[in-house]
Amino acid sequence: MIALIQRALSANAVVDGKVVGEIGPGLLILLGVEQEDTEQKARRLCEKVLGYRVFGDEDDKMNLNVQQAGGSVLVVSQFTLVADTQKGMRPSFSRGAVPAEADRLYEYFVAQCRERGVKTETGIFAADMKVSLVNDGPVTFWLQV
Repeated sequence: MIALIQRALSANAVVDGKVVGEIGPGLLILLGVEQEDTEQKARRLCEKVLGYRVFGDEDDKMNLNVQQAGGSVLVVSQFTLVADTQKGMRPSFSRGAVPAEADRLYEYFVAQCRERGVKTETGIFAADMKVSLVNDGPVTFWLQV
C-alpha cells in the first residue's frame, strides 16, 4: 500500500463539477492499493501517515504531525501509484489490487483515519476526479508499507 502525502494549505476533489471532498490546512493523501495489501497494512500505513511529522513547530522545524498541527486529511484513491514503470513507455498496472478489494481497503484506510479522530474528507473511489491542491512548501513524501 502506497500513500503519496502532500502538506496542503487547501485541497479539494471535484466530480462532475461538484466538490465531493475539501480541506483547509492538512494533508492530501493519494492512496494506491496493491494486490498483496491487507487491513493490517492499511492500519500500519494510516499510523505512519497520521504520525509523520511534516508540520512546523514554534521554531518552524518539521516536528508536528497532522493531528498536532490541527489539520485534516483528504484521501483520494490513486491506482496509478502502483504502476510498474520499469519497462517500455507505457505503465503496467498488474500490481494493483482488483477494484473491489482496492475499494474495500481504501474505505478501511479512511475509517482508520476517522477512528483516530482526524477530520477526514474523501474523493470518490474510481471516479474521474479533478483534484486541486495548494501545496505548502512544497512538502511531498512517498510512504509505503
